[in-house]
Amino acid sequence: VQLQASGGGSVQAGGSLGLSCTASGYTFSSYHMGWFRQAPGKEREFVARINWSGASTSYADSVKGRFTISRDNAKNTVFLQMTSLKPEDTAVYYCARHRSSVGWSTSAWSYDAWGQGTLVTVSS
Repeated sequence: VQLQASGGGSVQAGGSLGLSCTASGYTFSSYHMGWFRQAPGKEREFVARINWSGASTSYADSVKGRFTISRDNAKNTVFLQMTSLKPEDTAVYYCARHRSSVGWSTSAWSYDAWGQGTLVTVSS
C-alpha cells in the first residue's frame, strides 16, 4: 500500500491551494479516505473524509465551507481543494486510508495507511 501526496506549497492568506493523493497497491475504490493535518507542536487532526464512492463527505468545523474533498476512483486519487486559506491552516497535510474493519470515523486510529505528508504554509 502506498499513498503519494502532492500539491503543497506557500500561499498568502485568502488564497487557494489543491492537494492530491494517489494510491497504489490496493483496490482504491473499496476504501474510504481522509485528510488530516499536523501543525508544529500540535497533534494530528482530522480535516475531511470521503466515503468509497465519493457520495458522502464530512469536514472539521474549522474548514467547513472552505475545503472540498473529492475523489476519482478511475485515477486512484483523492483531492483536497482549499480556498480562503488562513494562517492557522499552516500544517503538514496527510492523506490516509480508512480501515475496512471499523465503522467510518474521523479518528486517526481508524486509518491504517498514511501518505508522506505535504507542507502547506499560509502567510498573513
